[in-house]
Formats: sequence, C-alpha cells, structure tokens
Amino acid sequence: MPGRQITEDVGMAGSTVRDLYDLRLTTSPAAGTAYNRGVRNLLRVHTGGLAGVAESVALDPTFAVGHATLALLGHEFCAPVDIESRLRAAARHAPRAQQRERSHVHAITAHIHGDPAPLIQHLASYPRDALLLSVAVPTIAFAGVTAVPAESWAIVERAQPAYTDDTWYTGLLAFVRQEQGRWEEAMTLACASLERDPAAGHSVHARTHVHYETGDHAAGLSWLDGWIQDAGVTADNLTHFAWHAGLHELSMGDYEAVRRRYSGELAPSRSTGCRALVDSCSLLWRWAISPDASDVPTVHEVMAGIDDGLLHTPPTAFMALHAAVTLCAAQDTSALERLERWSARHPDPTYRQVISPLAAALRLLAVGRPGPAADRLGDLRTSLWRLGGSDAQREVVEDTEIAALLAAERYPDACRLIDRRLDRRQCRRDESYRELAVAGLLEPSVRS
Repeated sequence: MPGRQITEDVGMAGSTVRDLYDLRLTTSPAAGTAYNRGVRNLLRVHTGGLAGVAESVALDPTFAVGHATLALLGHEFCAPVDIESRLRAAARHAPRAQQRERSHVHAITAHIHGDPAPLIQHLASYPRDALLLSVAVPTIAFAGVTAVPAESWAIVERAQPAYTDDTWYTGLLAFVRQEQGRWEEAMTLACASLERDPAAGHSVHARTHVHYETGDHAAGLSWLDGWIQDAGVTADNLTHFAWHAGLHELSMGDYEAVRRRYSGELAPSRSTGCRALVDSCSLLWRWAISPDASDVPTVHEVMAGIDDGLLHTPPTAFMALHAAVTLCAAQDTSALERLERWSARHPDPTYRQVISPLAAALRLLAVGRPGPAADRLGDLRTSLWRLGGSDAQREVVEDTEIAALLAAERYPDACRLIDRRLDRRQCRRDESYRELAVAGLLEPSVRS
C-alpha cells in the first residue's frame, strides 16, 4: 500500500487481521487493533506504545508477535518487562502464526541475544515490517543492529521501494540523510513529512539534528521549543528532545537557560533509567566542563534513579559510553576501573577495543591526569562511530578531550581540535574554549 500513512488504521479484511502496513497478524481483531495502536505510537515516537502492545497480548495471550514486541521494548527501552518470559511465550505460540510472523519472532529473539543477522535477513524478505526496520537503524527510538553506519543506511535505502512517499519512512530516511551529512536533503525530507504529520517524531528528530550539526542554534531552539509545546505534547522521549534543546543552549553559551532546562525537563523528577543516563547525565557533564560554567548540579542525584546494571554492566556499547561518562562525572574511579576490566573481557570487540580504553582514559581524567587522558581519548577518535548513536551524542568524548587538553595546558593541541569544530559550524561555546586556549598560549609572554 504505497503512500499509506501510519496515522490511519489498517482495516480488518473479513477475519484476516493486518498491521499498519498490510502484513497479516495471527490474532483477534481486538488484539490487532491494540497492537496497531501501540506500534503506531512507537513509530511516531509518541506515548502509548508499550501500553498498546501490552493490551494486545492481554486480549490474546496466544499472539506471538505481541509477546516478541514486548520483549523488544524491555530490551531497547528498559521497559518493565520480563524479557525471557515474553520470548518463551512468543516461541510457544509462533508455530500457529504465518511465516512472516515466525521470522519476526526469530529476528527479535536473535537480536536480543546479540545476533543481528536474522533481523537483517528478515528485512530483506519483509521490508514493510516497519517496526523491525525502525529497530535496525540507530535513531531516537532504537539503538540499531549494525556497528557500521553505512550498513544501517543501506538497510533503509533498500526498503525505499516498499514505502515510496510514506510519512514515517520519509522521516526515517531524513534521519539517514543527516547522518550522511546531506543536510539540505535531510531538511527537505523532514519538512515534507512534518507537513503531513506535524507530530511525526522521527522527522522532528531529523530536523533537530540538521539544525544542530549546521550550527543553526537559535532557529533550531526556537523551532524545537515551539514543537514541544504544541504538536509534541504527546511525544515519547520528551527528555531526549529536551536534551537537544539543552545542547543548543550550551552551544550558544546560555548556561542559565541550560539550568532552567535541566530543572524543568531533565532533573530526576522527569527523567529516570536509560533516558536519565543518556540525556540527563551527559548534558550535566558537558555543562560542567564548559568554559565559565558554575554551580552545575552533580550527577549523583540522577544516578540514584538509574539501575546499577546500566552503569556497571551496560547492555550495549552505546549505553556503556554513557555509563563511562557518568562515572567520570561522579569521579567514581573504582567503578570506572571495574567497567574497564569488565569491558576488556566482553565477547563484543567494541567493548574490548573502545569501551575499555575509554573507561581507562576517563579514569585518568578523574584522578587528575588530564594529559595522558587526552592522549588516550585522541587515540579513540576514529573508533567512536562503533559505539552507535548519533554524532551529536558521541561528541561528548571530543568535548571531554578538549577539556582535558586545556586542563593539561596543551593549548596548541586544544586549538587545533577546536578549530576543526569551528570550521564545521558556528558555536559560541567552542569559541569560548578557543579563547581559553589562546589566553593560555599568550600567558607566558604576558608574564615576561
């Protein structure tokens, strides 16, 4: 059904229940309606996704796809779900379902257990399985299934003939385009999607990244705040959109605005679990290491709402990045050393080759050795893409390297790194970093 928008319900043809993209579901009409409502909200990045999927299996306990999707949300969103129990239920009821549904269940099970291949193969056969296409790509909603960005982009590109001008897919493609640095095309796609559905979360996210990566901070902040207060009022992941707004404010050097943003939208009363780790803690750290920042709240109160497992045995390399940053901000050198050792023994090479040395570098910074810390962070620069997430999220490591170079009084090295950033986009915060570096370079002559 090319061009079908996910804001519409897909009807039930006779006794055959179908999903939002006309794929058959082996379940009751009532359960199918609940499931479609939940998936629609997930794809639009709006509240109600977990509730809709949970209602579907309550209405039909034999609904294999529903059970598997709940397990997926427990794994990806830290939702309160007994993941293994749901996977067992999905496996128990999958034999009565269609081949596409059995493949869907198998793909989710393998993905949760660390094997992305079945999900990628599933999408080659069933590109209109929109939920799993969303899972395959690192975005605001999911962490993705490939370590190489180009592989994720290729998965989305191959699916394009199955969607044509679909609103949700257009937003997903817009996010891919901004990751590729094709800013104008990304903005065009995002705006086209938003014209049809002003609340389309993926499109909002893509547009937000374009504003940030091109240094369009004032306009980007104004637009995003307007969306949050209007079409975005029912959006899920509002904490992440608030984080994006806070990044604009940091970039403009408006630390009082960051303080208001944190207190009103990112403090522990508003943010817990995965989002607190990824958004609240990283913003606090970036704020704390900003030039002339003062009275920055500590991460300790945020950490109280984060499960110990996320901090000490993080389930993905992306979460591990943020765990390491948070433990550095808390100056918990013992926990950083444990994370370093645990990651060094991890079966995933990204943990061994990127997370373990990252934790070691941040531990050096936390114990007051900024020079060696900066060297180790610099060595990791070309490997950070392996951690997943977006350039804007991984940029916290480069921010930390700049702060370490300045603390080590290695001003020429700091200037070179800052200038590369300023060549890419305007940023008042980076200009302040550069002013500190230049002042450091001039200080000996001033003294003489």
